[in-house]
Amino acid sequence: MAILPPPIVLDPLLHQWLKEDIGRGDRTTQGLFTQEASSGNGQWIAKEAGVITGLPIAARVFYLLNEKVSFIPLVAEGESCQPSQAIARFHGPFDALLMGERVALNLTMSLSGIATLTRQYAEKIADLPAQLVDTRKTTPGLRLLQKYATQVGGAINHRMGLDDAVMIKDNHIQAAGGIGEAIARIRNTIPYPMTIEVETTTLAEVEEAITHNADIIMLDNMPVEQMEVAVKLIRVSNNNIKIEASGNVTLKTIRAVAETGVDYISSSAPITRSSWLDLSMRLGSWDKQ
Repeated sequence: MAILPPPIVLDPLLHQWLKEDIGRGDRTTQGLFTQEASSGNGQWIAKEAGVITGLPIAARVFYLLNEKVSFIPLVAEGESCQPSQAIARFHGPFDALLMGERVALNLTMSLSGIATLTRQYAEKIADLPAQLVDTRKTTPGLRLLQKYATQVGGAINHRMGLDDAVMIKDNHIQAAGGIGEAIARIRNTIPYPMTIEVETTTLAEVEEAITHNADIIMLDNMPVEQMEVAVKLIRVSNNNIKIEASGNVTLKTIRAVAETGVDYISSSAPITRSSWLDLSMRLGSWDKQ
C-alpha cells in the first residue's frame, strides 16, 4: 500500500508551490471575487484513460487555501479511469477553487501519469517473483510525491536519498580502487541494519562482490544472457544475496529480465518517461455534468 506523506511533511511543499503560482496575488480571481463572496460546485473530468493518483494531495491544496472547500474524490487512489469520467467533485468559495486549480491539477496529472506507466511495467511481471523498483532519477523537490506515485502504480521504493543505504557504483569503485577495497572501507562505518549494494557490469565484478560479501549485487546494463549466468553464479555461491537488475529496462525487455531470476528490477522510466494524464476542472452544477 502506498503511503502518502503526512501533512507536516506535505504542507510546506504545497505552500511553496502555491506561493510560486499566486505570487503577490491572483489578479484575475481576486479582481472578480471578494474573499468568500460567492461559492460554486464543479467536477474534475478525466480526458483519457489512466491510473488516478494525487486526489488527496489536491484536496489538501484547496484546504490550505480555504478550509471551507469540500473536495470529494470519486475514485480511489490507484483506480483506473476512462475518458469523460468524473473523478472528483468539489464545492467552495470561487477564489480558493480558482487560485488552487493549477497547482492541484498539475500535481495530480503528473503523478497520475507516473502511476499509469508504472502500472504498465508492473503488469508485465505480475506473475513472476521479481519486483519493480524505482530510482533516484526524480525531479528535485518532487521526489517524495513521485516515489509515492510509483508505489500507487505497483512498484516499491528504492532508497529515498543517499543516507538510506550504501550503493557502491562504478565511480565509487574507480575512486576507491576496486570493489573489495570499497566494501572493506564501508563495512565498519554503516549502522545496523543498513546493507551494502554493489553495482557490477561483468562476471568478474560479480565474483569480486560475492567474495567480499556484498548484501545486494546489481547487474547493470548486462545482456540477458550474461545476466542469466550471473544469477546462477550468485545463487550457487550465496543464496542470501539479493540480486537487482538495472539499466535500459523497457516495456519490451522487462519480462525477459525478470525471467532470469533476479529479485528486483530498477527502472527510472516510469518517472522519467511518463506523460501527464490529461484532466480538466469544470465549474457548474454536478447534476449537469
